[in-house]
Amino acid sequence: MDDVRPGPGSPQPEPESPPTSRPWLRLAVLGVLLAAATVVALTVERPGVPALQAWLHHAGPLGWATVVLGVSAALMMPVPRTALSVLLGAAAGFPAGLAVAVLAGWFGGMGGFALGRHLGRDAVARLTGPRLARADRLFRDRGFLAVVLARMSPVPFWVVSYAAGLSSLRWLPATLGTAVGVVPGAVLHVGIGASVVGWL
Repeated sequence: MDDVRPGPGSPQPEPESPPTSRPWLRLAVLGVLLAAATVVALTVERPGVPALQAWLHHAGPLGWATVVLGVSAALMMPVPRTALSVLLGAAAGFPAGLAVAVLAGWFGGMGGFALGRHLGRDAVARLTGPRLARADRLFRDRGFLAVVLARMSPVPFWVVSYAAGLSSLRWLPATLGTAVGVVPGAVLHVGIGASVVGWL
């Protein structure tokens, strides 16, 4: 039987849909990254107050930017944000420590959100289907307030970041909610660190 080829005016065949395994592959990559981050968080020794003070004393703008990026990366791992904020207050003082804690909190929070969104959201949506659709819509509709409250809650910072990315929360509420939600904890814990050093 002869092949029938579409003519110039014939509709073109629809492109093939992407492989259904791709969302699961991305989710697997996210799992590997989180496992590696956990290993790094448990094995890498964090600097003490004297070492960080000495390094910051001679650091220029590039050095401070490195600190912000380093703390941001740590906040995408299972590292307690409280401990990092207290360390920043003790090593850098209140104004500088607060600036680093807030900037790093925003970068780290949105970095975790971006990874969760791009690597895990599609697979989670397929896995849950309509079962969690109502709860997901509720979270999306009240996204800003939900993120602010979650950032101020005892829930680990990195868990909130990835969980928000896996949900249907939009980028703007996530961005603004993170920017607002990281401030109260940063003020409290950086202030504690700076005060402890001042009392010594």
